[in-house]
Amino acid sequence: QVQLVESGGGLVQAGGSLRLSCTASGRISIFRIGNMAWYRQAAGKQRELVAEITSDGRPNYVDFVKGRFTISRDNGKNAVYLQMNSLKPEDTAVYYCRAERVITVVAGERPVERDYWGQGTQVMVFY
Repeated sequence: QVQLVESGGGLVQAGGSLRLSCTASGRISIFRIGNMAWYRQAAGKQRELVAEITSDGRPNYVDFVKGRFTISRDNGKNAVYLQMNSLKPEDTAVYYCRAERVITVVAGERPVERDYWGQGTQVMVFY
């Protein structure tokens, strides 16, 4: 089993910055991770994509974060990051990390591929 552990959320004033981190780890060996992404879910709203990044480092952003957020990853650490600048109160939400097409290997068994979600980290932005 693989766990995605997020950190970096918190309370910040509008215009401020936060950096979210997410690391995939587990008792079994992770062979490869496909796309990694950050989603968010505000109270009473559906979960929405914020940014995603391919295994070879190509990012993609939704319009409402372009120019403010930067997604990056470190394949050696099985980690993805989200640098959030110029934060606005409407960015307040629980932010979730997602890892897609994670291939894990156990000795003597066939590789397994599946997607994973993190547990979420709260971001609150106030005036």
